[in-house]
Amino acid sequence: MKDWLRYGKWAVTAFVTVCAILVFYDTFYQSSALWTLLKKTAEVLAPVIYGVAMAYLLSPVASRFERLLLSLTKGRKGKYTPVLLRSGSLLLTWLCVGLGVYLLMSVLLPQLAESLQTLLANAESYYNTVYSWGNALLKDEPKLAQWILDLLQKYQDGNILSGLVPKLQDLLTSVTGGIWLGVWGTLTFAKNLIIGIIISVYVLAMKEKSRARACKVVYSILPEDRAAAFLRGVGRLDAIFSGFIRGKLLDSLIIGILCFIGCSVLNMPYTPLVSVVVGVTNVIPFFGPFLGAIPSAFLILLVDPVKCLYFAIFVLLLQQLDGNVIGPKILGDSTGISGFWVIVSILVGGGFFGVLGMFLAVPTCAALQVLVKYLMDRRLRQRGMPLEAWKYVGRSAEAEKKTPPAPPEEHQ
Repeated sequence: MKDWLRYGKWAVTAFVTVCAILVFYDTFYQSSALWTLLKKTAEVLAPVIYGVAMAYLLSPVASRFERLLLSLTKGRKGKYTPVLLRSGSLLLTWLCVGLGVYLLMSVLLPQLAESLQTLLANAESYYNTVYSWGNALLKDEPKLAQWILDLLQKYQDGNILSGLVPKLQDLLTSVTGGIWLGVWGTLTFAKNLIIGIIISVYVLAMKEKSRARACKVVYSILPEDRAAAFLRGVGRLDAIFSGFIRGKLLDSLIIGILCFIGCSVLNMPYTPLVSVVVGVTNVIPFFGPFLGAIPSAFLILLVDPVKCLYFAIFVLLLQQLDGNVIGPKILGDSTGISGFWVIVSILVGGGFFGVLGMFLAVPTCAALQVLVKYLMDRRLRQRGMPLEAWKYVGRSAEAEKKTPPAPPEEHQ
């Protein structure tokens, strides 16, 4: 029996190794069928992903409402069962979310629509402004103007006309297809969001049961000490992710509101649009303020260069306030990683997964750092070595001093 178990483990190990090699080869050298399958799976399970994400974000709010209802109904246990308390907390949670979205949209949407209408109405004047800037630049820089003329003279009129019609056709096709894809994507997102809200209610209603079943699965697979260590690690990762994601969303909301108030006081053009851009891009660590401030400043520059300077100074002060006061108060030390690894993680996450990757890169990097530190510390404890990093500076030189010299070689 033991031989069969040993051979079975070898067979499973060999099978998993071969599958990993095939997946690696297909992903990097063939049709990337695994990546296509994962993308299709993510599209199909999008409502479930939305629902779990919303439940994860709203779980503290629902728990707080439930504790509040429990304290208000204390001493009336016969009338208010846990099911009623949970239902009431979920109802209050989604009522607060709906009320907040309604108030935000009722204030923001009309002004945002007005800003967009003004932007479209002034598009021609902005084009003329940019055109005049370009002419002034070419007059001041004759070498640049001559280089552009030489570049244009390389193309014959016939080549330009012959290639212009197909390009216009391709442009028209892409624009038409983009509009259709945008409408279809909006409808699909709305459908997934509605289903996700329903799923989030179910997830929040059975969160304790789901947690207990997950713990049971872990203890059934791993030994008790390893299962306990694994669950402690999961709790630490949950603290990192929840603290960063919820804190960053709240921080970005505060920055957007402060930007709206400041731009309104300074009488900036396109205040609602600029505030939305600054607030939304602020969720991206480090690079977010620049991604939002640069296009907003350019938009204000087309209207009034002096106000653009004021806006740049205001955004700089706002980001200093966020980085030194608001952010540390809300986020605290939820990540605990250095600025260097923040930049590296954002670049890697954005390169592979876009804006969402840039947002989730920092907590993921922090979680990996905690895991690596835990593994290193456990290994050092097993070897009876110190855990402080500074104790290893110059350790090789000290070890070399403690090593006795080798005996002299005997000459034959």
